[in-house]
Amino acid sequence: MTFDAIDAWWWPFLFILVAGWLATDIWRWIGVFLGNKIDETAELLVYVRAVATALVAAVIAQLILFPSGALAETAIGLRILATVIGFALYLYFSSRIAVGVFSSLMVLTIGMLMGY
Repeated sequence: MTFDAIDAWWWPFLFILVAGWLATDIWRWIGVFLGNKIDETAELLVYVRAVATALVAAVIAQLILFPSGALAETAIGLRILATVIGFALYLYFSSRIAVGVFSSLMVLTIGMLMGY
């Protein structure tokens, strides 16, 4: 079965849905099954957590330094300011991710509306 196997408007959506589900859901179930047996302080888990954190940091850095789409039209100073304010408010409000994300989004939105 390939992406071009069926010539119907709904096929690409179904293909992406099934392929995306199979590619991720199996690993989630394996993680749940094995996660109950792994000690949180185990060196392997600490390493995996460090790699995952580094990947998130790399994606954020890429979005700030080499953005695409509408974000590319904003000044780098605005992107850095939004990141700093979002992180500061994240820390100030007891590590609440939603506060950091939405505050950064608001800074970017206001900055874009003001033409920066």
